Amino acid sequence: MLYAIISEDVPNSLSKRVAARPAHVVRLQDLQDAGRLIIAGPHPAIDSDNPAEAGFTGSLIVAEFSDLAAAQAWADADPYIEQGVYAKVTVKPFKKVFPQ
Repeated sequence: MLYAIISEDVPNSLSKRVAARPAHVVRLQDLQDAGRLIIAGPHPAIDSDNPAEAGFTGSLIVAEFSDLAAAQAWADADPYIEQGVYAKVTVKPFKKVFPQ
């Protein structure tokens, strides 16, 4: 089943994000290589693909996991959590309807 991992950053998270990003991306690449990643990316703090110093306010990941517990465990082990980037992470089942 698919799960949405919706994360909210702490204020002024950019320097923490930059430091933890390589390890964060490796985990996403592993999901992609396994054919389980649907979409992943950050929420820019401003209306721009490249927000520079404005940074980001959170992230969204939609990926396939065996169950909610597995999705939660994967989310809990994110380097962004370990480095204090995320203030809050919500994991929910997700039903993809479109595109078909």
